[in-house]
Amino acid sequence: MTSMTSMAAVKYRRGELHEFQAAGQAFIYLVSAGAIFALDDAATAVLRRLGRQEMSHDELVDALVGHGHARADAEELIGELRYVRGIVSDVVTPAPAVGPTSPPADFPLQALVLNITNQCNLACTYCYEFGADKIATPEGKPKYMTLDTATASVDFLLAQSAGREAVHITFFGGETLMNFKLLRQVVEYAREQVAMQGRAIGFSLTTNATLLTDEIIEFLADNDIGVTVSMDGPPDLQDLRRVDKRGRGTYRIIEPKLRKLLARKRNRLVTARVTLTEGVTDVIRIYRHLKDDLGFDEVGFAPVTNSGAQAYALDDRGMTDVVAEFHKLADEWLEYALRGERHGFSNVSETIGELIQGANKSHPCGAGIGLLGVSPSGDLSPCHRFTDADTHTLGHVSSGVDTAKREDFLARGHVSAKYECQTCWARPLCAGGCHHEAFVRYGDTGHANLHYCDWIRQWTDTCLRIYGAVSAQNPQFLERLAARKAPQ
Repeated sequence: MTSMTSMAAVKYRRGELHEFQAAGQAFIYLVSAGAIFALDDAATAVLRRLGRQEMSHDELVDALVGHGHARADAEELIGELRYVRGIVSDVVTPAPAVGPTSPPADFPLQALVLNITNQCNLACTYCYEFGADKIATPEGKPKYMTLDTATASVDFLLAQSAGREAVHITFFGGETLMNFKLLRQVVEYAREQVAMQGRAIGFSLTTNATLLTDEIIEFLADNDIGVTVSMDGPPDLQDLRRVDKRGRGTYRIIEPKLRKLLARKRNRLVTARVTLTEGVTDVIRIYRHLKDDLGFDEVGFAPVTNSGAQAYALDDRGMTDVVAEFHKLADEWLEYALRGERHGFSNVSETIGELIQGANKSHPCGAGIGLLGVSPSGDLSPCHRFTDADTHTLGHVSSGVDTAKREDFLARGHVSAKYECQTCWARPLCAGGCHHEAFVRYGDTGHANLHYCDWIRQWTDTCLRIYGAVSAQNPQFLERLAARKAPQ
């Protein structure tokens, strides 16, 4: 232990942190822990001084005493800042640095994404699965998952999720509803299996909504299945790129079906996922139509994922427009939260949920860890975006996970392996970005998505300010949000 005499000679410097202000209060986001702390005037003064120069223990104490603090209180504050690594030195390390660690090799599976078909009835021009940037190689493989493969997938999930009280299956495509008969059978089989084990299971699906029928809508409602609809907004924007195989727009087909779906829903949210591309950047108009006119519970937006060379890619100006509109909706989200009301802009609520949980990610998402994708043939992949890509298989539902391939994927994707991430304060939430996007753009699933770095930092700062304002002015709202985001 360092003696009090030697403590006097210790030189302190600021730890790795990000300062921000919200509701007239100073906060810091501690990178080592992925944690947020409110600061009083004294702590703010200490960090400001250390931002200009290193200071000894005695110099810091004297500075705080000069701000009107008793010497004992100054010593206590320095100890607290040391403990949370708001300040650090090369000599004194009273608490180990907290950082993201890899999950153990036997980390139990929590979810599967079942690609029950690799076929689609649309021809969306930006599709990662069928478009110019596709990495899937479905030739010669089954187009539709069979019941045998599906039940083997359920058995695999239950066997690999030991210790978890609840698991989840997401149905995906292609267009998921092209194999609705199998979806219905899987739900029935999985419910029977978990009931025998005294466990629970949840279901969700993603669809383009073109094949919704009254029968399907009733089934989804009766079985409490969460629905995400891939949709880009009002008619002119939806029909720009979300077209059928003859190039015709799809809005007129899905609009009446969606109104029935949204009128029939029960407990589970119905979410819209919008892909933003060149010409489809009017975020607020899209949000108003999907949330207010049609009645979606949540609306989330994602810039198109591609190699950067496609005509539909967002250029810098397009991205600037998107970010500006994001911030307007974020301000609105905050207004709602301060009134205790839910807003439907999921890009904010998802990030706030991670801040509440103190996320400090080793990897960008659960791909290859708690989640795996399953192709129609039963091949395992890190997630649905790698389905049917021969170079990214991680085993098969009949034989299990290829441990060596999985470990290689996770080693590449670990944030500590991404050189450019090591000096970025936002890495606890980002961890370098989507594995699939990294592979498409850089040819390496473990490459940091450098083209989004500035935007991610700006967006994270915005969400931190929202979190700080709500925590100061309506903390009960964060408690309710945390309860909603908790694993079911």
